[in-house]
Amino acid sequence: MERIKNEHIKEIMGVKEKPDIIDITERKMLQWYGHVKRMQEERLPKLIMEWIPEERRKRGRPRKTWMEGVRAAMITRHLEGDQWLNRKEWCLGSGRRRQLSQDRRDR
Repeated sequence: MERIKNEHIKEIMGVKEKPDIIDITERKMLQWYGHVKRMQEERLPKLIMEWIPEERRKRGRPRKTWMEGVRAAMITRHLEGDQWLNRKEWCLGSGRRRQLSQDRRDR
């Protein structure tokens, strides 16, 4: 029901065809993930992304980590774990190419 309500609001505002903020943030997150994964092993961003802290977490439900968000975005876009090795294929899967082609049509 909430999905129908959001679609109706988008239709009224005239932004039905435009991507929502969640889609944009997921696309940017996947772009950064692929960029960092293709970096050399000794680069600082790659070391930080693969670092696991040794301290204990606080009580209660743990917060969703950045990598969990990346994995969820990869599942929704049907991307494989090692697909980032091929940059063109990764851009097509993460939605970057579709965004570029739409921007060129708008000009």
